[in-house]
Amino acid sequence: MTTETLIARPGRKGRVSTRSRLNFAYPGWFYAPAAVIYGILFLVPTFASFYFAFTRWTLATTEFVGFENFVTFFTQPRLSTGLTNTVIYAVITSFAKVALGLAFAVVLTSGIFARGYLRAVVFFPVLVSTIGVGITFKVLLDPFDGVVNRGLAAVGIAGPGWLTDPSLALYSIALVDVWKGVGLATLIFIAGIVAIPSDYYEAARVDGSSAWTSFWNITVPLVRPATVTVVILSLIGGLRTFDLIWAMTGGGPGFASDTIASVIYKQYAAGFYGLSTAGNVILFLIVTGIVLPLFLFLNRKSKEL
Repeated sequence: MTTETLIARPGRKGRVSTRSRLNFAYPGWFYAPAAVIYGILFLVPTFASFYFAFTRWTLATTEFVGFENFVTFFTQPRLSTGLTNTVIYAVITSFAKVALGLAFAVVLTSGIFARGYLRAVVFFPVLVSTIGVGITFKVLLDPFDGVVNRGLAAVGIAGPGWLTDPSLALYSIALVDVWKGVGLATLIFIAGIVAIPSDYYEAARVDGSSAWTSFWNITVPLVRPATVTVVILSLIGGLRTFDLIWAMTGGGPGFASDTIASVIYKQYAAGFYGLSTAGNVILFLIVTGIVLPLFLFLNRKSKEL
């Protein structure tokens, strides 16, 4: 080994070490633009909302009022109705999307005829604008001139007031929400099912297991990560729902289909900006308080399997 080699080696090590540090630090710069955008569009407005929730504010003035907005929000009769409707709506839509999404996924991963076409049909409503869906179904479910009630009348059945009956309005909107969102749940479940090794099903057939036994003992446990994803996404969407309800009923008839989000919007439209901001903070805390523990619980259960 020559002297030049000995002298050159430390240099190479130095270059390798420097290059390693650069390779380690270089990818970190890719996070910077996203972090800046996230901070400006999410973190700053979130912390600002917590501050303005304790104020009575307009575009020109701000007056600190403490917990007055929260007290007013919780003493409104409409809040209890909106909170109850929000929970009912979120539970119904989440359960239906999980059940129907898994059922459709099982069918659409089998050897059914025109499987690709049927997948596209099921997923298509996800691509349609929520406002467009709301307006369309508002027309279809009209109690007098709607296509649905006219079809029922043609076979001798008196159609109900889907969106005008206080006892039916919320459930009618929930069904429309399920129709629109079940395609995404189906897609997630399809991804989970096709990832299951076929060896499991072949071994089950050799053992004489029925289709139901294979579904219950193989498919259901192994698509649990997909199930957790669908439950969390559906629950968040259900708790925060606004656009579909506003397009179909505006929270009516009366306050029968009001949710927390629509109550917040009505307060904002009336000029009570501080009160509506407090409502947004309350909604944020409710969603976080329900979804985060549920997410941790479901993930812990998944790891135990």
